[in-house]
Parts: sequence; structure tokens; C-alpha cells
Amino acid sequence: MLCGKYHLDRGQAHPLLDEIPDIVHLPRRPGHHPELQAAIDLLGREAGASRCGADVAVAGLLDLLLVYMVRAWLEASQADSHSMARWPAALSDPVVARALRHLHEAPEAPWTNEVLAARTGVSRATLARRFTTLVGRAPMAYLTWWRMSRAALLLRDSTAPLDSVARQVGYSSPYALSHAFTRAFGTTPGRYRARSAEDLSPTARSEPVRTSAG
Repeated sequence: MLCGKYHLDRGQAHPLLDEIPDIVHLPRRPGHHPELQAAIDLLGREAGASRCGADVAVAGLLDLLLVYMVRAWLEASQADSHSMARWPAALSDPVVARALRHLHEAPEAPWTNEVLAARTGVSRATLARRFTTLVGRAPMAYLTWWRMSRAALLLRDSTAPLDSVARQVGYSSPYALSHAFTRAFGTTPGRYRARSAEDLSPTARSEPVRTSAG
């Protein structure tokens, strides 16, 4: 048996996580999910060995395994129209999926509803209706959420100054970012970064924060 775990920051958890069932059962069938099976086989070999670089390999394979598991669940949900959750439906819709890809790839761009609708090839009204119905938020509300998620990640995982973080997520100044960030998280970017550094320090935890397997 292989076991792995993640410690998640649920302050800005992606809504997809709320739709994944507590238990996802993916039966092993010939020809089904070959990438997932390959990742499981590789992870089993690395987790049970004490070879050079095993810690790095296990962490990377655990990430890959999670991607393949979520992908398999999405594919199964998309195939079952009667039980399709919101996010599988959104990713199956060509207009909404295209809009999401644009926002995710370039959160720093000066997006408006008009620009996003033009980039996806539909009218503003059509985009707003389909996006809000399937994603649960209007396009610009989702963009704000995504920018805050990216800002939080940059504050946790980098030492980039606040003005650089602001530019990378589409804000013209540290003040503008700080105002939006405080509204979303209830604390300033500086305090959030300091608290994250404390949480991730070796003295504040007794086990790996990111991944583990055994």
C-alpha cells in the first residue's frame, strides 16, 4: 500500500477541491489511465528504496500522481453528464475553458469583460452568463480571486519585493495590492509573508509541509 499526504492552505483553496469527493475510487482496468498506473509503479519503487535522490523523486512523483488522479476524476465526471460537478462542466465548455486559460496564464494583463470576451470569441453577455453559471463567479470576480491566490503563493514561496509581486498579479502599486489582499485575507501582505515564514520554519513543524510518501 502506498500512502501520501499534502498539507493544504485552505485560505484560498481552489473551488475544484470542494467538489472532489472525500473518496475517489479509480479501479485498475487494462488500458485505463496508463499514466496513472505508471506513476504508481514508479512511486512504489522509489518509496521502497534508499537510492540516491529518492526524496526528490518521491516528492515529484507524488505531485504527478495527484495530477493524474484529479485528471482521471475529471474525465470520469465529464463522461457522466448526470453527475457532473461544476468544475468538470466548466472545463468541458470550450468558451469557459478558453477564458479560464487566458486568466490563468496572464493574471497580470489589464483584463476587462470586453477584452476577455473578444479573446474567447463570444459576446460579453454570453461570456458572463456561461462563465458565471459554470464557475460560480463572474469573470472579473474570478480574476480577482486568482490574482490573490497568485499573490499569496509569491509571498509564501519567494522573496520578491511587494512592488514586484503587485506587478506580477496585475496591480499598479503595492498599495493597490495591499488593499485588495487585506480585503481577501484579513491581513496585510507583509504580515501574511511573516506568518507564512514562521509556519514553514523547521522549528514550527515536525514533518514535511509539502509532500510525503511511504
